[in-house]
Amino acid sequence: MPIISASEFVRSFGRIQDEAHQEVVRVTSHGRVIGGYLSASDLEHFERLKRREREVFVVGDLPDDLVADIEAAEYGVGPE
Repeated sequence: MPIISASEFVRSFGRIQDEAHQEVVRVTSHGRVIGGYLSASDLEHFERLKRREREVFVVGDLPDDLVADIEAAEYGVGPE
């Protein structure tokens, strides 16, 4: 995961925007991470996870996409 300073982020936004399609770019200020820049698809995935984090489901009422995710899951294999 690339790590860049906030100053570099501002100066090279176009290049960094392209890099974010490959992986999240961490942005630092004074040696500590202050944020990250990610692609629109990664942001959508993150927001979906955040919504699910707060949802409570009754097994019989699981949404079809969640059932499909569970059925496709493999033990010991992390998300891509």
